[in-house]
Amino acid sequence: MLAALGLQAGVAAAQAQAVPEKEWDARMQASWIWQSKPASSARYSGPNSLSVSRETGYTFSSTAYLGWKPAAGLEFWFNPELVQGVPLSNLTGLGGMSNGEQQKVSGPNPTLYRARIFMRRTWSLAGEAEQIEPEANQFALATTRRRFVLTAGNLAVTDIFDDNAYAHDARTQFMNWSFLTHGAFDFAADARGYSWGVAGEYYHDDWVFRAGRFMQPAESNGLPLDRRLLRYYGDQLEIEHAHSMSGLPGKARLLLFRNRARMGSFDEALQRAPAGVAPVLSTVRRDQSKVGAGVALEQALGADAGVFARGSWNDGGAETYAFTEIDRSATGGVEIKGRSWGRAEDRLGAAIAVNGISSAHRRYLAAGGLGAFLGDGALNYGTERIAELYYSMRLAKSTWFSIDWQRIVNPGYNRDRSPVSVASVRLHFEL
Repeated sequence: MLAALGLQAGVAAAQAQAVPEKEWDARMQASWIWQSKPASSARYSGPNSLSVSRETGYTFSSTAYLGWKPAAGLEFWFNPELVQGVPLSNLTGLGGMSNGEQQKVSGPNPTLYRARIFMRRTWSLAGEAEQIEPEANQFALATTRRRFVLTAGNLAVTDIFDDNAYAHDARTQFMNWSFLTHGAFDFAADARGYSWGVAGEYYHDDWVFRAGRFMQPAESNGLPLDRRLLRYYGDQLEIEHAHSMSGLPGKARLLLFRNRARMGSFDEALQRAPAGVAPVLSTVRRDQSKVGAGVALEQALGADAGVFARGSWNDGGAETYAFTEIDRSATGGVEIKGRSWGRAEDRLGAAIAVNGISSAHRRYLAAGGLGAFLGDGALNYGTERIAELYYSMRLAKSTWFSIDWQRIVNPGYNRDRSPVSVASVRLHFEL
């Protein structure tokens, strides 16, 4: 059997060598998103409330994807990124934020930083030959359906885990944070969404098994990372299975995660607070863990349509540390390409999300506590419900223009705040 596997691997290696390979690659993207929301109403507001005034905001990002492939199966990538923008309500007041690019910006002045610098090594093992198509941060690769991939360096956890075909990228798909990944997945990241770590992926025909460990921020939703990776970390495991339904491809995933960080407990903050005084998480921070899980499905409905669904949960005992204030989430949606109306490169997307927080998280906010993004001073709890609709139109070979509308009910999980609508336009360019 070992000899047979060796023969298959040798054949695959010969096939890989027969394919002309680029040693260098350079790509780029630029995305501009403008948003507006009308005035709304609320019975009360706190320091971290969504503003009741009419607001506009914008984000701009530009990223270069610079790659070097010194040997077959070995890649190095570097992504410098430039950002600027003004978020709605100073990035507060919602569990599902309306613009997936907002967390990267630090103000209206352009900021240049390193988004990613990482290596990827792929070992072809056995099985049928498989061709991986080139894209940003991925060289063309002739490999096999049984392979091992090691990725290490500075990147985003969601570059590897929960890579959904229909809801994953605010630059080209749905904009709300609820649809970027599992809402309750408090993945390790700095304030811009990136971290340092290592992940391994084992592909075995229709199955993929992933595991990774990444650095946590030094403080909740902060920019500096804590480099003590053996003490503070975000661990995740994911199992993916590719299937066919009526001859159409689909994927199902199970994600498990455990975060270890110096976090504040909601219940401990409530117990420590003097009578009549709002609880404060910073007074009770200690080393502790947060665990969670997510399930996901994506399914093609034909050559020009597909659906997705996600459900996620975390224990909700401690503060949000790196993503957003969502402890339970269920999302689903559909994407349709415009071939039937003569616009094959256009896309129409519609999705809904229902987000919630744990009972301890509710009690903390109701007592006047402040989280990373929430804090109205009180709370009349209700699940935050979000609907999003977008249309992306291809203007030229490398340019897309989108219009987007979001309706958010119970913003910040508070029934005492009226629903809000957010209108957006987006211009995206790739080279």
